[in-house]
Amino acid sequence: MGFNKTAVFSDETKQFVKPYDPKPGDTVRFCLRIAKDDECDAALHIAPVNGTKGSYYPMKRTKHDELFDYFTVDVQMLGKQIRYYYTVDAEGSRYYYNKQGLRDGIDVHYNFRLVPGLSVPAWAKGAVIYQIFVDRFYNGDPSNDVVKHEYEYLGKTATVMEWGQDVANDDYLNNFYGGDLKGVMDKMGYLKDLGVEAIYLNPIFVSPSSHKYDTQDYDYVDPHFGVIVDDGGDVLRFEKVNNKYATKYLKRTTSKANLEASNALMVDFIKKAHDHGIKVILDGVFNHCGSFNKWLDVAGFYKRAGEPTGAYHTKDSPYHNYFLWHEGGEWPSNTYYDGWWANTNAPKLNYEGSQELFNYIIEIGKKWVSPPYNADGWRLDVAADLGRSHEMNHKFWKAFYNAVKTANPNAIILAEHYFYNGDTAFWVNNNEWDTIMNYDAFMVPLTWFLTGVCKHSEESRSQMRNDAISFEGAMRYHMSSFNVHAMQCAMNQLSNHDHSRFLTRTNGNTGRLHTVGARAAERGVNKNILMEAVVFQMTWPGAPTIYYGDEAGVMGWTDPDNRRPFPWGKEDMVLLELHKKMIALRKKYSALREGSLEFIWTNYGFLSYGRWDKSAKIIVAINNNAKPMEVSLPVWKIGISGGYVTERIKTGGDTFRETSRRYFVSRGELKIIVPIYGAMVLVQ
Repeated sequence: MGFNKTAVFSDETKQFVKPYDPKPGDTVRFCLRIAKDDECDAALHIAPVNGTKGSYYPMKRTKHDELFDYFTVDVQMLGKQIRYYYTVDAEGSRYYYNKQGLRDGIDVHYNFRLVPGLSVPAWAKGAVIYQIFVDRFYNGDPSNDVVKHEYEYLGKTATVMEWGQDVANDDYLNNFYGGDLKGVMDKMGYLKDLGVEAIYLNPIFVSPSSHKYDTQDYDYVDPHFGVIVDDGGDVLRFEKVNNKYATKYLKRTTSKANLEASNALMVDFIKKAHDHGIKVILDGVFNHCGSFNKWLDVAGFYKRAGEPTGAYHTKDSPYHNYFLWHEGGEWPSNTYYDGWWANTNAPKLNYEGSQELFNYIIEIGKKWVSPPYNADGWRLDVAADLGRSHEMNHKFWKAFYNAVKTANPNAIILAEHYFYNGDTAFWVNNNEWDTIMNYDAFMVPLTWFLTGVCKHSEESRSQMRNDAISFEGAMRYHMSSFNVHAMQCAMNQLSNHDHSRFLTRTNGNTGRLHTVGARAAERGVNKNILMEAVVFQMTWPGAPTIYYGDEAGVMGWTDPDNRRPFPWGKEDMVLLELHKKMIALRKKYSALREGSLEFIWTNYGFLSYGRWDKSAKIIVAINNNAKPMEVSLPVWKIGISGGYVTERIKTGGDTFRETSRRYFVSRGELKIIVPIYGAMVLVQ
C-alpha cells in the first residue's frame, strides 16, 4: 500500500486533543491522522520537561473517514506542562511528527505544548480587535482639547494641529489633534457596523504626550481625553516658557474634579462599548512612567498642588525608592535616575527597590478591570523589559496575572513582545501572560513575504519578497512557542502605532517622514497587496487586529507618520467594505477562530492553506505575483475528496467581489485561477 507522508497530521486544537483545555487530573485523548489503510504503527511521546522523565504511549486505530485513519491514546494529566510529539513507524523507518511536520529526526523546539489548567477568555479566541490611538481617531469634545502653549515638555510647548493636517517630523510628544474618549463613543456605531469585537486603546491615563506612554498618574484618565469641568489658569508666554507658569495644565491634570469626572466618563465609555457587544482592552505602561509622574514630578506640578514632594526634588521623598539613582547626582533637581533606554522622560520603575511600588501597580492592574470600570484586559507595554532581572520580571507578571484574573477571570492579559527578548513560551505557558502582540509569527514574516520591506519600511530585502519557503519556515518556527490558546488570541496586526502603515509598505520603498516626506509614503502603493494581507489576517489563527484607519486606506511611514488622523468622509470604500465582508466571514465560520491549520501548497509568491473543523472546510489562496496563477490544489489534505466548494471572496484589480461561484473537486484536487495580486476564499 505504501505510506503517504503528507497525509500525517495533528495539532493542539479540540479536533485532535480532547479536552484541549484540560484540568489537572483529567484524562486527555490525543489523536494523530494518517492516510486511510496505510500500514504503520504510531505512538505518543511525552518529552522530558524540567528534569521529569519522558514517557511513551502506543496508539491504536480507533476511527476512520473517507480519506483518513485516526490513531488515538488516552493519557491522564498530572498537573504539569507537557511537551509532546508523535512517532510513526512505516516501511522500515521511524518518522517524527510535531509542529515542524513529519521528519526523519526531532527538533524539540517544535514539540506540541499542553498546560493543564491553562486557558484564556473564550471571547478573545479569534476576536476581531480594533486599535485606537485616541488623539487621532475623532474629536468628540472640543472643550477638553489641549491649548496652544499649555505647557512645555522636552523643550517644546504644546502644539494644536488641524484635523487632516500632515503629521510633523517632530510629532512624537506635543502635537495634538483633539481626539478623545467622547469621540470614540460617538463612533461606536461605526465600530459595531465594521464588525469589531474588542477595542484596544493606546494609553489613556494622565500624561503630557499625545501617545501617553509616559504616564503621569495611573489612577486617572487624562482630562484632555476625558472631561474638564474645572478649567482656568494660564498658558505659557514667550517671556515665561517655564512650567511653573503653566497653571492651566496644572489645574486640568491635578484637579480632583477633572480627574473624577474623567474616570466617570470611562465608566460610561466601557458600558457603552459593552452595550454594543465590544470589549475594551487598556494599555498598561508599567516598565517605566513619565518624568511628569507625581512620584518624580520633574515639572513640579504635584508639589504645587499640595502632593508629597517628588523624588526629583528631594532625597527624602516617599517615592525615592521607586527609582534607581546613579552616583554623581545631587538634590534638588537630581537627573541621575535610571531611564528606560536612557530616556529621562521615561524613568524606569524600580520594583527591586520598593515593595510598595510593586503592590501599587498590582492594585492598578486590578482597579481598571473591576467595578465600576470593568475593562476587559490589559495590553502590556515592553513587558519583557520590566524589572532588572528575569527573576523580578517573572515574579511581577505572575503576581499581576493572579491579581487581574482574580478580579476579573474574563480579562485578557496581552503583552508587547519580540522574540529577541526571550522565547514567548517563558511567559505564555506559565500563567504570566495569556498571549502577545504577534510580531514574529505574523507581522514580520507576512510583511517580508508580501512587500519585501521590514515592518518599519527602513530596510528592503528583495530576496525575501515572495519567498514562500522562508515564510512557512518562519511561521512554523515562531508559532511553535505558543500553546494553542495563546495562538488563538494572539494579536495579529498589519500595522500599529510603532510601525509603518501596511499600505505604504506595499510600494516596496524605504524611508521615514523626516527623510523623504509624507507624500512619498503614498506613491506607488499597491492596494491589491493590502487586500491580500487582509484576507490572510482574517483567515489565520489568532485575533486579527485592525489599526485604526487601515480599513480606510490610511498610509504613512513609521512613527510619527503612522499616527495620521482618521480620514472621516474620505475613506477608501473598497477597503472598508472588504474588511466588513471578511470580518463577517470570520464570524460565520468557527473554523476560522478555533479550527485546524494546514498549508496546502506553496510556491514562489503563492500561498494556499486550509482551516477546518467539523462545521466547514475553508481554502485560502493568495497570489502575490504580477501574473495570474492557474493551480491544482491538493485539498484532500484538509479532508475534501470531491463535491463542490463555493467561492466566497475574490480580490484583485483594485477591488473585490463577494461571490457564490462553485468549483468541482476531483479526486481531492481543486483547480482554480487566482488573479494577479489576488486572493480567494472558498468554502465547503
